[in-house]
Amino acid sequence: MPVIKSVFKNVRSSERKRLVNLKTKESFKGKVKEVKQLIAANKMSDAQKELPAAFKALDMAAKKNVISANSAARKKASLARAAAKEATKEVKGKKK
Repeated sequence: MPVIKSVFKNVRSSERKRLVNLKTKESFKGKVKEVKQLIAANKMSDAQKELPAAFKALDMAAKKNVISANSAARKKASLARAAAKEATKEVKGKKK
């Protein structure tokens, strides 16, 4: 156990920050997972509706420094690319 008073304060502070960061991380991971599941299930209209919410959650996580801005950008680009790929498959399938 820490002996110095300021270390006790730092432990309490870091625990509060850890919980806030964990909540933010769970939030964006859940949104991203939901969009990926919708894309996999070929529910593109629902996926397109949920995509902005996932982007917002990723942007908030980057703003709060839970993840880096570059990491958020990569995840957003990956989701957008996957959604666009499935949307083109859906359109090509309807033309035949």
